[in-house]
Amino acid sequence: MSLTAKVGLAFAGLLGVLVVLFTFERPPVVSTQNGFRGTAMEQVVNPRLRAVSVAANRVPAAPDAADAEGDKASEVFENVQLLGDLSVAQFGRIMQAMTEWVAPAQGCNYCHNPENMASDEVYTKVVTRRMLSMVRTINTDWTAHVAQTGVTCYTCHRGQPVPAENWSTLVENRAGLAGPTGQNLASDVTAGTSLPRDPFTPYLLGDRNIRVASTGSMPRGNTTDVRETEWSYALMMHMSDSLGVNCTFCHNSRAFASWAQSPAPRLTAWHGIRMVRQINNDYIVPLTPVWAANPRGPADGPRMARLGPGGDALKVNCATCHQGANKPFYGAPMAADYPELARISAAPVTRRAEAQTR
Repeated sequence: MSLTAKVGLAFAGLLGVLVVLFTFERPPVVSTQNGFRGTAMEQVVNPRLRAVSVAANRVPAAPDAADAEGDKASEVFENVQLLGDLSVAQFGRIMQAMTEWVAPAQGCNYCHNPENMASDEVYTKVVTRRMLSMVRTINTDWTAHVAQTGVTCYTCHRGQPVPAENWSTLVENRAGLAGPTGQNLASDVTAGTSLPRDPFTPYLLGDRNIRVASTGSMPRGNTTDVRETEWSYALMMHMSDSLGVNCTFCHNSRAFASWAQSPAPRLTAWHGIRMVRQINNDYIVPLTPVWAANPRGPADGPRMARLGPGGDALKVNCATCHQGANKPFYGAPMAADYPELARISAAPVTRRAEAQTR
C-alpha cells in the first residue's frame, strides 16, 4: 500500500471517529415511557446535558417579603400608573426586583431620569408599563398554559435588557441557496434541520392553521401544500428543541393528528401557541414605533438591537421563556414570590375567546 493510500485511510478513519464523537450522544441516556408499549412513546434524557440545563434554569433568590401596610405608592410618588395600590415597601421591593431582572448593570437609570423619577422621558419606562400589562394578561388570561406558576420579567429577560431568545421576520436569502422562507440551510432555529427558518411569522404572528397530517389512511380533503407542511414541521422542531423534549411529549407516534390519543401536554402547547401569538400582536408589535426611534436602546444603556434586519420588532417564541426546559425553570413557581405582580392595575386584560376556540 502506497504512502498516499495509507494517509488517506488514516484520514478516513479519523474522520469516522470525529463523526461518531460529535454526532451521537455518549451513553448512558435515560428513557421514560409515556405511552402504550409498542408506540415508541418515550422521553429520552441525557443526564449530562440535563444537568447543564438545570444549572442554566435556576431562579434568583427572592428578597424578603415587604410589609403590605402603610402609605400607598400612588400617595407618595408621582405618576405611578400600574402599581399604585402597593404599599411603599412593596413598591420598592418590586422595583428592585425588576431592575435585577432586566438591567442589573444599569440600575434605576435604565428606565428613569435620576433628576426626575416621575418623568416618562426615558422610553424604556413606557415600554416597561406595557410589559407589566403583558405579565398581568399572561398570569390572568392564560392559566391554561402557565397554570399557577405564572411568569415574571425574569422568565424572559434573565438579567438582560433584551431577552436572549427572540426572532424577527426573515429577509435573508443567501445567493439563492435558500428558498423564500429560508429552507435548505441548516439552522439552530429548527434544531439543526434545513426546514424553513421562519415558521414564526405564519403561526406566532399570523393565525394560519397548523393542520398538515391527515386523519385517515387516504388524505381526502387535505388541501395543505408542501410549503405549509414545511412551516408546520419547522415550528414543531423549534418547539421540541426549545422545551428539550421529543415529539412524543405532545403526540402519539401512531396517530400524530389524533387529539384523543395525545398526551395532555399537547393541549397546553395549543394554548401556548395562541398565548405567544397574542403577546406578539398585542404587546410587542404595537411598540415598534418606540423601538424604531431607539433601535439600539437607551443612549446610556448597552447598545443592543431592538429591531430585526427588516425593521420589525424582536418578538417572542417558545424558546424565549423555556430555554431548553419543558417548563421554564423546570416549574419553579417564581411568580408566587412576587405577590406585587398580582396587583398590577389598569392593564387591558382581554379574554380572547375567539383566539382560544379557533
